[in-house]
Amino acid sequence: MLCMSRVLRRGSGRAARVAWRDRATSLAGLSGRYCSTKTAPQIPGMEYQDAICTLNTLQTNAAALEQVRRERSNPQLQLNAMGGFLERAGLTVNELDHLNIIHVTGTKGKGSTCAFTEQILRNHGFHTGFYSSPHLVQVRERIRINGQPIGKELFTKYFWQVYGRLDETKEAHGGSMPAYFRFLTILAFHIFLQEKVDVAVIEVGIGGAYDCTNIIRRPWVCGVSSLGIDHTQILGDTIEKIAWQKGGIFKPAVPAFTVRQPEGAMPVLEQRAKEIGCPLWVCPQLEDYQADCEPLRLGLAGQHQRSNASLALQLSHAWLQRRCLPGDSFPSTTVKDGGTLQAAAFSPSPMMVKGLADTVWAGRTQTLKHGEVTYFLDGAHTMRSMQACVQWFRETAAQHERNASGPVARVLLFNATGERDSAAMLKLLVACHFDFAVFCPNITEAIASCNADQQNFNVSVENMLTRCLDNERSWRLHNRPGDDEGARLLIEDGLSRFPDNRGDTLVFPCILSALQWITQGRDSVLVNPAETTLPVKPSVVAKAAALREATEIHVLITGSLHLVGGALKHLDPASSK
Repeated sequence: MLCMSRVLRRGSGRAARVAWRDRATSLAGLSGRYCSTKTAPQIPGMEYQDAICTLNTLQTNAAALEQVRRERSNPQLQLNAMGGFLERAGLTVNELDHLNIIHVTGTKGKGSTCAFTEQILRNHGFHTGFYSSPHLVQVRERIRINGQPIGKELFTKYFWQVYGRLDETKEAHGGSMPAYFRFLTILAFHIFLQEKVDVAVIEVGIGGAYDCTNIIRRPWVCGVSSLGIDHTQILGDTIEKIAWQKGGIFKPAVPAFTVRQPEGAMPVLEQRAKEIGCPLWVCPQLEDYQADCEPLRLGLAGQHQRSNASLALQLSHAWLQRRCLPGDSFPSTTVKDGGTLQAAAFSPSPMMVKGLADTVWAGRTQTLKHGEVTYFLDGAHTMRSMQACVQWFRETAAQHERNASGPVARVLLFNATGERDSAAMLKLLVACHFDFAVFCPNITEAIASCNADQQNFNVSVENMLTRCLDNERSWRLHNRPGDDEGARLLIEDGLSRFPDNRGDTLVFPCILSALQWITQGRDSVLVNPAETTLPVKPSVVAKAAALREATEIHVLITGSLHLVGGALKHLDPASSK
């Protein structure tokens, strides 16, 4: 996410940025200009925002970016470089063995799986560390101790310890500093060692084999969540190539678990496990665990979370076996099915049952109700995760609409980043029958007040706005009259919905302006005198009549975790503190 005013100050493409900015402003019907404030230079100190601003230099550090480019042609260099940075930071690979790591990869669901697993082990009384990405609102969300983002004071202290060691040794290494994600991974390891966690749950960044988290040599157990097509420029464009990358986290004699995978993926995972000497099991269905207890309830909504929960049960169970029964760290019962080892279901302990029910993972199938406005937030950004999002939203929104006392307006707020197929994801969303589709870049607000946690200098403003305009065009094409007449029959009978305005689309220059227009002053959290409301043209004000007349407004925010995080910054002010 970006602070627009700061990014507009950067680089030589100012004229292009202003042109695209004005184009999006015109489409959204906004009048007026952005304020522009020059960012003061940051001097390293013991302040949290100073640490974050210094961290952000690793997004634009020329030497770091050049190193990343070189490594793309020889990915093994990534791990070699990671080892060097780790050593310069005062850490050793041997020390990581003491973190008793659970290492999890996958295309979708790996973060939720880690969240379930961490909650289960914390319920058993263990002192937990949890490293995940990306963050939604603040960087320190990525590094959690006992389920909570590390405090600003501790983050700042540990940040300068690690950054200082790397900075003072850079001249002897050609001026090199680790790039953003690599640095945060090193920082997480340092924090977990300093805080003496009993277990570290580590989510892979991208892929597995060459991800910088794979510097880990001896995890206690590994997991692979559901696989799909994503990050094709890095991982490959087929499910088999992606599965090969994901299976790269397997380690000799370390138990590994996976969920049922798409055709083509499972044979590759099995072959990788065989080559590495890693025993691999496929998790049972969640309902198979329920023989001796009440049906399991999950704290995370959506049918797709059931496979994540099963994987978490197997990971935590295997970890607990090794912790409590060192000589019996493998599943005691397995069944062979066509050569694939099937992990046996077991009766979950009360702490496991409670852990699954208590798990919270913001921005994933999350519902926030603010009076007459209900927000449905899901950071789905692949085809498979968007399919799951659509199913979850249609079921959950229908439940809310049945309880509404009058017409309900449905609004989509969407953005997507990188090389992802936005048009294909938007086609899936057509089935949700939105009255309005609103598009905006992952820019929190169009003024200089946003914090450094949500700055991203790796993408230009003109690229983001171009993407928004392309998305709007795709939505209009998907919603041409007659395109989905059959899908109309899928709307549940008896729902009190507002008359269909499927042709209404808008592009806004930032998340805040989009949310303010969608809610039309009906969300008190967004009606804040401290927030600048950009003036809107009369034609766009008139267009919002349906929103003002509706009894309730339901907003699905999806397509990007960064978009969801930017929305949460405004919808949940406590998340920024």
